[in-house]
Amino acid sequence: MSTDRPGPRALARAQTLADIKRIGREHLASQGAAALSLRAVARDLGVVSSAVYRYVRSRDELLTMLVVDGYNALGDAVDAALADAPDDPATRFRVVARTVRTWALAEPAWYGLLFGTPVPGYAAPAEDTETPGIRVIATLLGIIDSAFRAGQLGAPAVEPVVSTATSADFTAIREQFGMTSPDWLIVGGLTAWTTLFGAVNFDVFDMYGRDTFADRAEVFDLQIDQMLRMLGFGRVAVN
Repeated sequence: MSTDRPGPRALARAQTLADIKRIGREHLASQGAAALSLRAVARDLGVVSSAVYRYVRSRDELLTMLVVDGYNALGDAVDAALADAPDDPATRFRVVARTVRTWALAEPAWYGLLFGTPVPGYAAPAEDTETPGIRVIATLLGIIDSAFRAGQLGAPAVEPVVSTATSADFTAIREQFGMTSPDWLIVGGLTAWTTLFGAVNFDVFDMYGRDTFADRAEVFDLQIDQMLRMLGFGRVAVN
């Protein structure tokens, strides 16, 4: 009688691959992505290098696995935080932003692989990384669009001038993410996205300088306030 449970060989393979990725993440933290080596991973796993190549064909394939896992880990953290969050879009935006920062500070090397300095000689394959890579921005755009649908966002006094070509790009974004937001809000959403990750980068990679701010969490919350105002929220919720 057949079952859906994997057999011992499949379980052993899955465990070995999980161990390879775990060691790869440890090497990210201790040596950096550019120094990642399957030979070094094999050494720490306690096997010959040829054994690792049966599971991972190259350093680049391992990097791609770590990139995909990283995007999904961040996306899962955001989804979990939103599960118990109120329906208010401004509050949900704040929850997403804080969760991104918390995850990044807890996993600086992993975060750095996703949003830090590119690894020399490596290009992440879009067919593997695009879907997990847009999870957080899709969530943010969905929150912003829900606020617009609810009439919570006001247009700026002077709307940005958008060329025909860029407006067409914005139309494609609306179609991709099922949005109704006008061009001025797409501009705001993109600015909020890049501002959020720029602020997190400054914190994670210590770009402010160690003694510049006594309370970086407060500084980050002030930056979230600014992002919400920029998006058009009339009143920023304070938690």
